[in-house]
Amino acid sequence: MDIEKIRAEAREILDKFGKELENVKISNLVKKSDEMGVRKERGGEKCDSDFRTIMLKNAPNKNDECIVLEKGAWV
Repeated sequence: MDIEKIRAEAREILDKFGKELENVKISNLVKKSDEMGVRKERGGEKCDSDFRTIMLKNAPNKNDECIVLEKGAWV
């Protein structure tokens, strides 16, 4: 297939998708504050009581109450 034809088809698909997204209405969003583990809800700030538990549960490597990380090779 011709590269220009593929680009034109891709652009058409993206344009159609973008137009469909304009019709999507989103409500009841929870806004996060700049602080980690804190949400702005119902006019005030409330700490997530289960934030630590969730983070430790999702961590692949942990040592007691700490998450074990490796320094990236690119740093």
